[in-house]
Amino acid sequence: MAEDATEHTENTANAEGTENTRTPSRRALLGWGGAGLALGAAGAGGAVALTRSGDAVAPAGDAGAAVPFHGAHQAGIATAVQDRLHFAAFDVKTDDREEFVRLLKEWTKAAARMTAGHTVGAGAHGGLAEAPPDDTGEALGLPPSRLTLTIGFGPSLFERFGLSGSRPEALVDLPRFPGDNLDKARSGGDLCVQACADDPQVAVHAVRNLARIGFGKVAVRWSQLGFGKTSSTTPDAQTPRNLFGFKDGTRNVSGRDGAALAQHVWVGEKDGPEWMAGGSYLVARRIRMNIETWDRTSLGEQEDVFGRDKRVGAPVGKAKEHDEPFLKAMKPDAHVRLAHPDANGGATILRRGYSFTDGTDGLGRLDAGLFFLAYQRDVRTGFIPVQRNLARSDALNEYIQHVGSAVFAVPPGVRDEDDWWGRGLFTGKA
Repeated sequence: MAEDATEHTENTANAEGTENTRTPSRRALLGWGGAGLALGAAGAGGAVALTRSGDAVAPAGDAGAAVPFHGAHQAGIATAVQDRLHFAAFDVKTDDREEFVRLLKEWTKAAARMTAGHTVGAGAHGGLAEAPPDDTGEALGLPPSRLTLTIGFGPSLFERFGLSGSRPEALVDLPRFPGDNLDKARSGGDLCVQACADDPQVAVHAVRNLARIGFGKVAVRWSQLGFGKTSSTTPDAQTPRNLFGFKDGTRNVSGRDGAALAQHVWVGEKDGPEWMAGGSYLVARRIRMNIETWDRTSLGEQEDVFGRDKRVGAPVGKAKEHDEPFLKAMKPDAHVRLAHPDANGGATILRRGYSFTDGTDGLGRLDAGLFFLAYQRDVRTGFIPVQRNLARSDALNEYIQHVGSAVFAVPPGVRDEDDWWGRGLFTGKA
């Protein structure tokens, strides 16, 4: 995780702010599928908003700033990583295609308003006393907090509404990896919404209002709250630490690196299908960390598991965190060594993971870990080969277990006020 975190860290395209932004055992760290892929931990420096002018992305504003909703790519992918997450997967309940399209249009309008810091519809008060208000009201008086809302479509959605011929070849069902112990109640989904913000109440408010608007047409299948981003997409920001205490995401690709994003994250026009050009593919994994076992493991073994120094994050045999790793100096099962692009044919993903703590498991053990989010141009050449490598022999697997999993096709951004989430998929027009 951490190494996954770090190496998937290492091998991930980090995107902190490249998107839409104007101004207003001992082997269980972070993993997906069956081995540790990246553990996110809390902590790093203050929030950084970004401003986009053309293709240039520069630091801007404070944690209360608004991230532009409209753009070529959806915000929340290459955007500077916010501090909090509310992720929700939905099942579609309606069989009426037109009704579902109307819902996507309503959601798009609501998302544009909420990311700008406005209430949904006519607001939370002042309307008819006999009718429910349009907005639930818990975010009244709060700034936008860099809220981003990102939608994705799961494989099961393409079994409905006559969409089978539009399913991208890259949207594959993930294989079962060694060590997986997936809970069906925390896996899959017809569609997902990822809400990221610097204020947890703003993120929860956003998902709550979309679920309310969708009542009767969609229903929440599962959801996850996250804190303490476990990777950073801003190169000059302090690297966060995961719940194992190791720096996570050291070698993520910068969200300001347009060439790397085009190569590893954004779907190209020739990749197919046409409606996905400018989009990406998301793999989401809930990774349980065996905190109590890890906490009784010696420092030396912890550092061997990751292949990095715990204090500064330097790879084995190096002095600084960002020094180029010498993989052969690490143990053969070190997380960084196995997750590195050089060990996976150059496979690179963009990580946006978060730590989570969901109480205890009833046996006095903390239900905590990493909610791993990885964006890539093609799941077949991104997450799958890396996770296969990690699942086989990563030392971190002794300390982690993948317990939830989902994959989604994330369409391109909403271009303007006349556009809406998924328009290209449902109209056949890019």
